Amino acid sequence: MNLDHRALRIILLTVFGLVISVSRVGTEHLAETGASYSPVHLRIDNKLASHELFAGAEKGVEWFLGNWDIKGASVAVAREGKLLYARGFGYASLSDSLPVEPYHRFRVASVSKLVTAVAILKLQEESRLSVDDHVFGPDGILDDTLFANPRDRRVFDITVGHLLAHEGGWSQRYGDQMFMPTVVASTLGVPMPVDLRMIVRFALDKSLHFTPGTGQSYSNLGYSILGLVIGKVSGMSYEEYCVRQVLEPLGIYDMALGRNFPEEALPFEVSYYEVENAPLKPSVDGSGEMLPASRGGNDIEALGAAGGWVATAPDLMRLLLAVDGFDYPKDLLSPESIDFMTDVYNGYAPVGWRTTLTNGSWWRTGSFPGTTAMMKRLPDGTAWVMLMNSSAWNGPELSSDVDRMMAKFIARVREWPEEDLFAYSLPVPVIEQN
Repeated sequence: MNLDHRALRIILLTVFGLVISVSRVGTEHLAETGASYSPVHLRIDNKLASHELFAGAEKGVEWFLGNWDIKGASVAVAREGKLLYARGFGYASLSDSLPVEPYHRFRVASVSKLVTAVAILKLQEESRLSVDDHVFGPDGILDDTLFANPRDRRVFDITVGHLLAHEGGWSQRYGDQMFMPTVVASTLGVPMPVDLRMIVRFALDKSLHFTPGTGQSYSNLGYSILGLVIGKVSGMSYEEYCVRQVLEPLGIYDMALGRNFPEEALPFEVSYYEVENAPLKPSVDGSGEMLPASRGGNDIEALGAAGGWVATAPDLMRLLLAVDGFDYPKDLLSPESIDFMTDVYNGYAPVGWRTTLTNGSWWRTGSFPGTTAMMKRLPDGTAWVMLMNSSAWNGPELSSDVDRMMAKFIARVREWPEEDLFAYSLPVPVIEQN
């Protein structure tokens, strides 16, 4: 009998009494799954970070959260491939004063683009696609009749590489296509919620803003389309390919695509908080109800490959360490693929990352209402991740303040412990597929 290894993991954890029922968490919105769930990083909790070496540095984080009215955060720091610090700050849920632990899951917004870029390059290494492949048209990967007649024939020139580099030809001159579901629905005459394929069709019914490959403009739409590319080429859903071929091989088992509404939240997922008096938006389900953007006003599910992932800080650290170009731990991708993502002189980079400087500093940010996320790789082998369940009045610009605060955090730690906290991750059996 062949057991799916994730199912076997649940069985083993139950035998050893390590499975914690979702009902014990007490977060205001945890999904009623009818099943038990235990995060792999359950034993990486705040007690492991209770060390006098971090006392001064942690005061800076606490001040930062208070200054920006951030309700909760999770911080992870690694050096030379080892997770040396992981701690939650503030609250995962204000309604029941539930403190953040490192195993709590957060939306990570555009940090998701790094996952998508890694998946595309993994497919290229498997010789299943090329960054030079066309995306649309009769010889394109998405040779779907729904996309067969774009208004602008230059669409047929868009390559996978163009989408990775935000060079597909779309800008946000008239708004971000991924955040205007009511406009898409009314224009196409379709009901809400609108799925990604309808959003792409809406975009293709309009002219491109520039010729593909001749300019660059940040595009959530482009990365969402890459999710369709991954699904078509792999024969799996976008999420399934990323989970099975990117995340699980790295020991990442607690990342998943998020849902739109609080009552559908994942187990151990935090609640989200926006700035005071943030504008309400029509519910993405078409009910007409006006909701906070973070609680049903933004379509996180349609965003998918561009911003839909939910993750813990230790899990994102595992991903970062697997594509950082250092020898330990072994990278998931080849040196050539990592160079493609990071070499700013190749005409594409940064790919997946937000910025890759020639001095060896690379970072990825993510932000939308209720969420702020950032991860950074430093040239000396230090890396850090910070996830927050709140947004600030300055939106994406908060990442600059996060960067300065974390630089001070690292500088204030005069001596680092040697113990690798990843050793506390619960064991997950690897079952060979026959």
